[in-house]
Amino acid sequence: MPALAVVLGVAFVTGSLLYGDSVRAAVNRARSNSQPDASVSVTADPAAPHRLDNTLLRRLRALPSASAARGVVEGRSFLVGSDGTLVGDLNQAAGVNYVPDGSGKDIRYPLTEGRGPRGAAEIAVDRRTAERAGYRVGARVRIVVAGTARDARLVGVFTAHDSRVDSGGTLTAFDTATAQRHFAPAPKSYSAITLTAAEGTTDVQLAQQTQKLLPPGLRAVTRADLESGAASDGDADKLTTLLLSFAGVALFVSTFLVANTFTMLSAARAREHALLRAIGATTNYVMRMVLTEAAVVGTAASAIGYGLGVGAAHLLGSLFDASGAGNATVPALSAEPLLAAFAVGIGVTVLAAYVPARRAAAVPPVAALRTVQPSTAASLRRRNTIGLITTACGALLIAAAIGEPNLLFGAAPLLLVGLIVLTPLLALGVTGLLRSPLTRLAGVRGKLAVENARRNPRRTAATATTLMVGLAMVTAVTVAVTSVNRFDERDADRSMASDLRITAVDFGEMGEGTAARVARLADAEAVTPVIPTYFDLADKTALSVTAVDPAAVERAASLTVREGSLDRLDQGIAVTEELAAAHGWRLGSRVTGTFTSASGRTPGSRANLPVVAIYDGPDDLTPALVSARALPRPAGAEDRPSIDSVLVKAAPGRTTALQEEIRRVLDNPALLVQDRADARAAATARTAPFLNIMYAMLSVTVLIGALGVVNTMGMAVFERVREIGLLRAIGLDRGGVGSVLRLESVTISLFGSALGVVAGTAIGAAAVLGQEVVPLVIPWDRTALFFLASAAIGVLASLWPGRQAARIPMLEAIGADTE
Repeated sequence: MPALAVVLGVAFVTGSLLYGDSVRAAVNRARSNSQPDASVSVTADPAAPHRLDNTLLRRLRALPSASAARGVVEGRSFLVGSDGTLVGDLNQAAGVNYVPDGSGKDIRYPLTEGRGPRGAAEIAVDRRTAERAGYRVGARVRIVVAGTARDARLVGVFTAHDSRVDSGGTLTAFDTATAQRHFAPAPKSYSAITLTAAEGTTDVQLAQQTQKLLPPGLRAVTRADLESGAASDGDADKLTTLLLSFAGVALFVSTFLVANTFTMLSAARAREHALLRAIGATTNYVMRMVLTEAAVVGTAASAIGYGLGVGAAHLLGSLFDASGAGNATVPALSAEPLLAAFAVGIGVTVLAAYVPARRAAAVPPVAALRTVQPSTAASLRRRNTIGLITTACGALLIAAAIGEPNLLFGAAPLLLVGLIVLTPLLALGVTGLLRSPLTRLAGVRGKLAVENARRNPRRTAATATTLMVGLAMVTAVTVAVTSVNRFDERDADRSMASDLRITAVDFGEMGEGTAARVARLADAEAVTPVIPTYFDLADKTALSVTAVDPAAVERAASLTVREGSLDRLDQGIAVTEELAAAHGWRLGSRVTGTFTSASGRTPGSRANLPVVAIYDGPDDLTPALVSARALPRPAGAEDRPSIDSVLVKAAPGRTTALQEEIRRVLDNPALLVQDRADARAAATARTAPFLNIMYAMLSVTVLIGALGVVNTMGMAVFERVREIGLLRAIGLDRGGVGSVLRLESVTISLFGSALGVVAGTAIGAAAVLGQEVVPLVIPWDRTALFFLASAAIGVLASLWPGRQAARIPMLEAIGADTE
């Protein structure tokens, strides 16, 4: 059992390290191969007044030190699969320009089928995307660009050594003119220009010569600098760190199981150790003997754990690599993970066995006839005193963490350590309270079970601790996520200012004509886009404003107008009562400022707007409203206004029908059409994957806790052979023996669960109360489920020990001398 616990912890560590290394290697390969012709890249600062256009491209192409120059245009582009859903990781979905040479081929995107795109109605996609989407060359496909869905013909499939594809994204290629219309920061411009160094010219030399030709605001960067500054593998590092932290918790819990096992073994071998001392063995010899046994167990567990870790790394790749293409190759042998596996496995086992080894070495030769070394009351009193002080300090820090959330990172471990030290005292108290109820419920069997749990409070505490730590973390995460979900539901209700709301999926955008198309539907009474932007006031402060349709916003969003009217919003601005009071504005006051363009590249239009209305409204439509027609016209893709949502007021009784009609008309899976129930469900759905991952990771810790219960009950049967025989002799049948062990196992499991739930609730509550806007919600249903699961663990953990105990022949048991 201790070996199995260490195997699980080592596998966790090894799998995390191997997975992280494989992902980093795959990303680095893709990064270095993605632009084989790029020696230098020319990019523009966000506020640069100059553009990367064809004029600059021709000048750079004429450089003697450059053998080629290429204009690059990239942006967000989604591909709709044959099943009608978006393909791949939306954060990594990109559109690029296909630049053919004289033979019609692009060195960056080598074709495997078909040809490159030649017009606005043609695209090419990478091979992995085509396979996942179920498309072949010649198929009519649907794409979403700039928030608008349109049809195109797939004319080519290419291979792409691109980190976005390797991360599970998609790559859609357009001809350059089409890509510029969709993605260029300005008309007929590029996102970047890359140059290929001529023979005999280094990248650094080419970058220096290129920089001399560039106007202010543009810079030339070598390929090596771009690769060193990229952070594409940051997610892999974060995930590896997260996985290693859970592995650390699993190994921490494993130490209790190992220590408990060697403590029981040392007690069972007390006569053996005493006899060794009697014939001349030193204390160091006995200690080395026990630690060597632990090292052998740790070595075997590390070897097995490493093998399982390789499989765990493959499993992590399938869970967290959305591409599912197996591009991150996991090596069977890797030096650092291999050394870490044996260092962790042997280190944890030997360290956990150290204290039991010292106790074994301390057995005097005269104790040859005694098998159990009872702990002194003094040592338990010292432990109780330390535990009370540590637990109190942890509890005080937990309370202080409500006002200072950063304290929680130290307070939670301190509280758990305090409870671990204090658990023997708590075990005596809790089991003492259970003695009478269990005796009434189960008779003498219940009393025997409680007394067995009280017999060695240290052992009971060590067994319960293995469950407590895992359940404390599970409960803390559950309390925090449940509370955040409640806040998200309330926030969704507050922000849902209309019957229906249209929003883009994560990393998507909404097309400018979306609101107009919806407004033409018969059941749509009022439709307005919601466009957040900024209005820079004359005093240099930035006022957050929302651009809307003046004719529809009051009905679509159910605003309350306190003074004035929104009918004249086309020529003015509406402000909330709080904003008006803060600036001393009233109806007719003039607000002078400049609208900020979406990218900041182009100057916004200056306006002098009168206050035409004072109103109250939902958070998404405060603190000021202006007309969408007052915004500056976009000069390019980056200047397009970012439409946050479209609010729709439905005709009475037609909300559901209008929702389906909008979905049919837009035919765009990148847009979500939500009513209030959908908005609440979407708000809470964001935390579901996180909670599932937490449960999956922490389940290993809970499993180790269950192994601890099985281990303790199994060793208890070994120690109580004579006792079991005597109980059988005075009338307790086989089923009675099993029921006593089951009740004892359930008692220990529920005790550990109770400690874990209480500690986890306190930690989770402190984390939630430290956030002013998040309400504290205790998930009583999940808490009850945790207790039921603990009872089930107790029953299951007693099955094998109970079976072993029931199979011991009565006469053999009575004659045993293990007691």
